Amino acid sequence: MQLTGSEIVIECLKEQGVDTVFGYPGGTILNIYDALYKHSDEITHILTSHEQGAAHAADGYARATGKVGVCLATSGPGATNLVTGIATAYMDSVPMVAITANVNLPLLGKDTFQEVDIAGVTMPITKHGYIVKDIRILADTIRKAFKIAKSGRPGPVLVDITKDVTAATYEYTSEKPEEAEKINRYTKEDLEKAAELINQAKKPFIYLGGGTILSGAAKEAAEFAKKIDAPVCDTLMGKGGFDGTAERYTGMIGMHGTKASNFGVSECDLLIALGARFSDRVIGNPATFAKNAKVLHIDIDAAEIDKNIPAYASVVGDMKAVLTDLLPMLEKKEHKEWMAHIKELKEKYPLKYHEDVLSCPYIMEEIYKVTEGKAIITTDVGQHQMWAAQYYKYTEPRTFLSSGGLGTMGYGLGACIGAKMGRPDKICINIGGDGCFRMNMNELATASRYKIPIIQVVINNHVLGMVRQWQTLFYGHRYSQTVLEDAVDFCKVAEGLGCTAIRITKKEEVEPALRKALAAGGPVVLDCMIPEDDKVFPMVPAGAPISDAFDEDDLNKKNA
Repeated sequence: MQLTGSEIVIECLKEQGVDTVFGYPGGTILNIYDALYKHSDEITHILTSHEQGAAHAADGYARATGKVGVCLATSGPGATNLVTGIATAYMDSVPMVAITANVNLPLLGKDTFQEVDIAGVTMPITKHGYIVKDIRILADTIRKAFKIAKSGRPGPVLVDITKDVTAATYEYTSEKPEEAEKINRYTKEDLEKAAELINQAKKPFIYLGGGTILSGAAKEAAEFAKKIDAPVCDTLMGKGGFDGTAERYTGMIGMHGTKASNFGVSECDLLIALGARFSDRVIGNPATFAKNAKVLHIDIDAAEIDKNIPAYASVVGDMKAVLTDLLPMLEKKEHKEWMAHIKELKEKYPLKYHEDVLSCPYIMEEIYKVTEGKAIITTDVGQHQMWAAQYYKYTEPRTFLSSGGLGTMGYGLGACIGAKMGRPDKICINIGGDGCFRMNMNELATASRYKIPIIQVVINNHVLGMVRQWQTLFYGHRYSQTVLEDAVDFCKVAEGLGCTAIRITKKEEVEPALRKALAAGGPVVLDCMIPEDDKVFPMVPAGAPISDAFDEDDLNKKNA
């Protein structure tokens, strides 16, 4: 049948099973919005307050559901406003298709009103980018974009379409969407070498990353850990990939990881990296990281092997496939002494916080109790992000959504909206600092417009907490531009944007406020006043060995 380019875009989205998109209209993309209007009963469009919010919402939707997130924007500033959200998705391997429209083909390259080479701008932060100048390739291009976004190591793809293509007509034939490709490059010899290393290890340690979640390998990872009798630590992206209440779980690794994880990895003889990329925030000083261990690296992206940490052996492939093939080759092990030592480390170095004042760790523990550990937690970036990772026990994949690689302040609220749209059955709560909240709190208007029942928790210490923590510890208490003492009232702002707001100043107010928020039936902001000098511990100074992790007790002893 003959369709316009805009209608072809909509039909292709329907082909791919897209039920929700996030965006903001403008001149060049009007034709697509006109076509979308006619299909509003099939595809829900969420009008965000800003294009960055649309990108983060598409990202949160993708992380929460495992499907490809979709965002739309017009040319020029509309498209460039997506850039931070696209980069966030790229760094954390999130499948996303960003559809932008551009000026008419004859006007390209002439500095036309609202013209930007968005494909050029986003080239370093996308898996692939397309500029569609011919309606004959439009449908196939969109199909390719979805396939690329979800194949191998997932990531964002940009499709930029000139306005005249959206207006032109062409024959459209519906096609069944192609399955995502699981790219496996491993051999039998790779598996045999891996199995030999694991079978010989006396002190194995599993380091679990976001690849576990992306490949849907949580069940296999649990079986693997049990069979080889090894402790498990995770990264920020790996949260929920292994049961956070399990006995062999030791907590997060790295800059704000537990001492049990950091010390254990520093002592192990075999470190098994499952779908992890050895980020600088994990490894600290690469020369000393896991210095007593051989490293076995299992990951779908060959480019990550030997990039940051040399691997003694590696298996390149989809983690679920690798573990399925590897498990029968492994001997059932018992490492009683090693596991007893790890248990001792956990008991000796528990996470601690000041229990006499209202704090983010306390709030996270209360959220865990009230939600029975079943909520989706999104976060912004900073101290609150680490506390949310440390003190809420994640037992399922896709329940902790956070900007890990890019560290995007202002990510969480948009992501929370996207997560709730994708998983309406779940309680969705965003944890944000007051500095982060200021960046994208306009998206409260989006939540209230559509009556999306999310909870925004503001951890309000009137400072840029993480930067201040560094200034306290390493910059001689010189608080340059990190104090946020001003006249802003987040409760009034929230109410002005159509949300319910509750201020919390005492510990005993937390639980009732949470229960009230859950029963509200719409978006609620909880403005939580915590002390300005609360710090995230343990901590490893940037570039130091992770075995140098210190906490408040260590600091007090040093300064005594």
